[in-house]
Amino acid sequence: MDEFHVPLAVTSAPSTSISDLLIAQVTSSPSKVLIEKQEHGSWRPYTTTQVLALVESVAKGLMAAGVEQGDRVAIMSRTRFEWTILDFAIWHAGAVPVPVYETSSADQSAWILGDSGCVAAFVETPAHAAIVAEARAENGGLPKLGDVWTIEEGALEAMVERGRGVSDADLAARHAAVGLEDTATLIYTSGTTGRPKGAELTHGNFVELCSNAIEDLSEVLSYPDARTLLFMPLAHVFARFVEVLVIAGGVTLGHTPDTKDLVADMGTFTPTFILSVPRVFEKVYNSAEQKAAAGGKVKIFHWATKVNIAYSRALDEPGGPGLRLKALHKVADALVLKKIRAVMGGRVVYAISGGAPLGERLGHFYRGLGLVVLEGYGLTETTAPVAVNRPAKVKIGTVGPPLPGTAIKIAEDGEILAKGIPVFRGYHNNPEATAEAFTDGWFHTGDVGSLDEDGYLTITGRKKEIIVTAAGKNVAPSQLEDPTRAHPLISQCLAIGDRRHFVSMLVTLDVEMLPSWLQTHGREPMTVAEAKEDPMVLEHIQMAIDRTNKKVSRAESIRKFVVLDQDFTIENGYLTPSMKVRRNAVMNDYADLIDEIYAQSAPAKTPAS
Repeated sequence: MDEFHVPLAVTSAPSTSISDLLIAQVTSSPSKVLIEKQEHGSWRPYTTTQVLALVESVAKGLMAAGVEQGDRVAIMSRTRFEWTILDFAIWHAGAVPVPVYETSSADQSAWILGDSGCVAAFVETPAHAAIVAEARAENGGLPKLGDVWTIEEGALEAMVERGRGVSDADLAARHAAVGLEDTATLIYTSGTTGRPKGAELTHGNFVELCSNAIEDLSEVLSYPDARTLLFMPLAHVFARFVEVLVIAGGVTLGHTPDTKDLVADMGTFTPTFILSVPRVFEKVYNSAEQKAAAGGKVKIFHWATKVNIAYSRALDEPGGPGLRLKALHKVADALVLKKIRAVMGGRVVYAISGGAPLGERLGHFYRGLGLVVLEGYGLTETTAPVAVNRPAKVKIGTVGPPLPGTAIKIAEDGEILAKGIPVFRGYHNNPEATAEAFTDGWFHTGDVGSLDEDGYLTITGRKKEIIVTAAGKNVAPSQLEDPTRAHPLISQCLAIGDRRHFVSMLVTLDVEMLPSWLQTHGREPMTVAEAKEDPMVLEHIQMAIDRTNKKVSRAESIRKFVVLDQDFTIENGYLTPSMKVRRNAVMNDYADLIDEIYAQSAPAKTPAS
């Protein structure tokens, strides 16, 4: 199938804005707990009425500070309670929030603040304020940028005080002037190459997509005492969409600013569903495996995992799991699986995964664990999801069918095209890029995939990242990288081999997992520099690659690998803030090493080190 449309399920009045989604919750459930804010080790509840009151008070402060209708206001912070309040307050005041990753440099911040024309900014810490000050100093003062308020220095409280003189009528007029066609936010793409582009997303993109997603994901959002803990960066479209979705759906929302606190926060907040990227799901699995190994129970863990995955796969077969497999699964659950569920708070029923392929093995592992994993697909330019698996019918290995009001088409070259309510208006200040992104109203995603007879989409890889070997074989890097990265020793990996005679791989070690892995295998502690040369470490990485190679043809298989002495991180510029590898940056900086890999005419029988 080359094209699949899902009709619109819910329509919205043209005058509707994102703020109206919050107001609707107050009207229907004024005393419902909508957000819980972590304070001094406990969670402080805010009802829908209290959330709206705080949003309106901050919005009035913005108006008193001179923020006009349509003005851009930046937010540079980690994911936290105040970000959600600021988002809705800026929208309520008729302005446009512009997210900036809290890890951004002065140069990156200057580009976003300048290109978007921000008139003011909220930053989380004095250190962020210093980055903005540096951005001003080095970029002509950023003449449109006025006040910079710091969250940790009482910015919200100051806004509430400042706005006391603004009337309810003036605020209501601001709110009433915004509708579906108005710009809601500018989200700058992570930019694996070149300057990030500002995607203009409208209130209609969010309102209509959320309203229709609520209809199709009602089991998730209407689950008894539904609650989710947001730890993905709110500067990313994935978390931003979910922020609006849960407010619109009346789901209790919590925030975790630091992922190091995630396990503890999940234990106290007890979410019913979580959203994350596959790397976090891999980390949970790998940590559980290493903990079992440290306790001398790794064989039991592996047995339980094998039973668990077999049980999940049997759920897709006629008749489902047999009596024997059901019995084994109960034993596996009692010995191992229930402990992993407890790590995630004990109440998680649904997990929404996006940003990269989760992989068939992990998909079955988590479903067997008792989680309904809803893998989805989308981009900044599509307000996050264009497709997602539905609770009633999950096809592991796919990202599901389009959401209502959305259409997906596969072009002749395999590229995925999208059209409908989630698709953005265009790139800010960049008509050329906007024109290039569309053909007859269809948005070019840059990804390659296929549709099955039910309209379920499978992602093959990125169009620009497809490796074409010297023999003319097309190789999708993701089918090699995703399964290899599942090994607990491996943090990141990058398949290479474009116009070369065979495929190779650059590998980085997981610094957090290395000590426990070494201890489990009876080895003394060692540095990454030592580990990358260690025969046992290399042997186990080769074993992981051998497992990956069994899934592909000989022409696509990884014939050599090199372990690098540093990981790919946001700080060193090899990862985007959304945790995608900047392939071009790695290829450029390691060009000499890559040439060495291919210095021989044929691959060596043993891995390079």
